[in-house]
Amino acid sequence: MEIQVFTIDAFSNLPFRGNPAAICPLKHELTDDLYQKIAAEMNLSETAFITCINPSDNFTTGSRFRLRWFTPTTEVNLCGHATLASAAVLFKHKENVNPKLVFETRSGDLAVTLQGEGYVMDFPLNPPTKQDASSFKDILKASVAKHPIQDVQLCSITKKLLVRLSDSCERSVLTSLKVDAVALQNSETSGRVKGLILTMRGSPDCQPGYDFYSRYFAPWYGIAEDPVTGSAHTVLGGYWSKELGKKKMLAYQCSSRGGELELEVKDDGRINIAGQAVTVLQGTITL
Repeated sequence: MEIQVFTIDAFSNLPFRGNPAAICPLKHELTDDLYQKIAAEMNLSETAFITCINPSDNFTTGSRFRLRWFTPTTEVNLCGHATLASAAVLFKHKENVNPKLVFETRSGDLAVTLQGEGYVMDFPLNPPTKQDASSFKDILKASVAKHPIQDVQLCSITKKLLVRLSDSCERSVLTSLKVDAVALQNSETSGRVKGLILTMRGSPDCQPGYDFYSRYFAPWYGIAEDPVTGSAHTVLGGYWSKELGKKKMLAYQCSSRGGELELEVKDDGRINIAGQAVTVLQGTITL
């Protein structure tokens, strides 16, 4: 069996930045065990598998597809950058003729629209709720140590914990944090947290005008630090929209690779997440 594979750097217009995802357009479904083995072999934060839903469709003519995402260790319910990358493969490499694609996923239907040089994803909004910081003292110690924090919120749907650094902190505090993935995972074993978002207010008055910064860690899913995370911004978008009183925001995830996301919180309880993508590899998996 031969499986086509693409490595796409999502949320970037330059190679080796943003977040890489492996994308496999499949002629037919494979077993879950094989999906997981391929994802482990690719060893990126996510490998995505696209299949046609209607047997009469192909990757050029179809507008609805099934999409599944796997980390090297498990299947996940939502992944932004691999959805963006999947749309990029269909639009760029399969020359899909439709202006909008819809992916059927574990998180429901996700639409992606071609817009200029980038792509706009229609995602669910997952706003967090305020928490007592003392009930997360171990995870806070493992992540931000003694740096001052301004807010702690949890999204129970996605199990993502949002920790906001104090507005008195410089951006360098966030970028220089050294988070030990093993210590972080061991600090929270109850199952209520499966991802940690560290965030802080941005610099909207300085070009290009980021409204907020973030980093994201998910050792519970086998990801020490994710470079640029669309799913985390379904939580961040809801939080910062309320804090800043803004619907449209520009965000920067300041991992070592870095990536930029344009956000628009909509009145229907969803969020548009937009970004660009670059192809860095095309190949064939031979089994």
